[in-house]
Amino acid sequence: MAQEKSRGSTGPDAVAAERTRWEQEVLAPAVKRFDLERPGDRFYGPDDAPDFDFLRDVGFPGEYPFTAGPYPTQPFAAGARGTGLIPQGKGLARAGRYSGYGTSEDTAAYYALMIKSGQRAGPNVAFDLPTQCGYDSDDPNALGEVGRAGVAIDSFEDFRALYEPFQGDLEIDRVGSNWTINAPAVIIVAMYYLLAEERGVDPSRLRGTPQNDILKEFIARGTYIFPPRPSMRLVRDLFLFTTKHLPKLNVVSGGGYHMREAGATRAQDLGFSIANGIAYLETGVAAGIDIDVLASRVTFNAFGGSLEMFPEIAHQRAARRMWARTVRERFGAKDPRSWVLRQPNGAHMGYYNATVNRPLNNLTRAVVGGIASALSGYGPNCEPPFDEALGLGWSQEGMQLSEDAARILQHEARLTEVRDPLAGSYYVEALTDEAEAAAWEVVEEVESYGGSVGAIEAGFMQEAVSRSAVERTMALQTGERVVVGVNAFTTPEEIDVKVGLHSQRVYGTEQMRSAESRQLAKLAELRRRRNGAEVTRTLNALREAAEDENANVVPAVVDCVRALCTVGEICSVLREVFGEYREGRVLVE
Repeated sequence: MAQEKSRGSTGPDAVAAERTRWEQEVLAPAVKRFDLERPGDRFYGPDDAPDFDFLRDVGFPGEYPFTAGPYPTQPFAAGARGTGLIPQGKGLARAGRYSGYGTSEDTAAYYALMIKSGQRAGPNVAFDLPTQCGYDSDDPNALGEVGRAGVAIDSFEDFRALYEPFQGDLEIDRVGSNWTINAPAVIIVAMYYLLAEERGVDPSRLRGTPQNDILKEFIARGTYIFPPRPSMRLVRDLFLFTTKHLPKLNVVSGGGYHMREAGATRAQDLGFSIANGIAYLETGVAAGIDIDVLASRVTFNAFGGSLEMFPEIAHQRAARRMWARTVRERFGAKDPRSWVLRQPNGAHMGYYNATVNRPLNNLTRAVVGGIASALSGYGPNCEPPFDEALGLGWSQEGMQLSEDAARILQHEARLTEVRDPLAGSYYVEALTDEAEAAAWEVVEEVESYGGSVGAIEAGFMQEAVSRSAVERTMALQTGERVVVGVNAFTTPEEIDVKVGLHSQRVYGTEQMRSAESRQLAKLAELRRRRNGAEVTRTLNALREAAEDENANVVPAVVDCVRALCTVGEICSVLREVFGEYREGRVLVE
């Protein structure tokens, strides 16, 4: 029989020849027997990764090219209380679950509740849209949005109140902080710097991450204020200020997840992220920052975001390899720590994949993401909680289930006991090579415009994401992409399983209803009692600094924040100097 004959050599060429025989003699009859047009699956072998070289392509964890993992070992503590998608561990100072709502006092009360229930991580702050877009809460553009999608921060007094729970053994130099804010990132960092000064904390000890990824905002998320080039000037200034005064603070947290959520393909997610990372490194190096100082403070918040487990695992492996090669070979970094792609989490389900229909299914989806994260070299955190799609703020039941799922994957399934367990898999190595090649093609397209800034100004990256978003929506509508309980398995006999929610909601509904009026009252009272002359003086000094391309605006912003100038007032001055960007047009006030 054919199966019994000697195969001889098992090199890629021999395997390819045998594959042809197998497809004709074994696979084709099976496909015909089941009356299929084509097989619904595929078998991978050495002919799918013919040039695979372990030391060149994978290596050991914590060593170039970091395919097998960014670190040789990691002390994961998956499912730690209040940590969300960011795994904690011994010796790590990290922020917790992304959160924020209402006024700073409301969010501070939430933090106090989480600390009381066992959270030891620092704040991972979600800001409301007016704050992210540089408007004060009493601006007409802010009407109806104050404290809704995050916490309202108008002044340093709000910021101070936000951090009230973080003192003593959770003092700001003992925890990490994350701030998901981009266009006004310089203002938030200035507030943190002043908070340390006020508390007598050495700012050189502060650890945290401003997102500061303004390029991604132009491509997908949309909370930009100023045109691309002045925006990159602010990035430059913040890089220079932090590397000098806050050396442990990360300078940017890039990443493709927001672009993925907006519609980007997997290749665009990674390719655009690498291209943006190149633009940030070029900006810092051109400003005179040593590449080994800068690269070690550049982070990425997330890549990926789908239920396709193996492609998402390969995506993470390819991302680490691409970044290592970029920093070492293109920028000439010498310190191996500079070559590491630093991000808090790996593969995940993608929050946008959470469904309103049969929401408890989202827990299953989150577990798939947690498994993929563990297999891609990170902690098995299972996020988001199942009620992600049901409104702002998760139930305590949802968070408990999410945290327990991660604990089960670590302590019962023991997924964190091996590093890169899929290394050497013909399938995963082939997928990793394919993911890298596809992403490099995207990078080359961006660089044909002179880099990310030029590609954004030309509309290339935004249009590419928009086209992909349309294709993804069409795939859902036509059924090409199946989502259980949404466009498939929706007949009357299917059951919508419910979970009893008995705990108090984390985000109080009454606080949400009254947040805007309370914030406006606080802001009005602040304007009445602050020193108006000092406000005018510092804003004028900021304008002068902004008008001088060679000046760094951050010290002037620090002075404005100290004088209790508001976020909106500071951004208004910068709008006057830089102009405002609206869908490809620069508006000058």
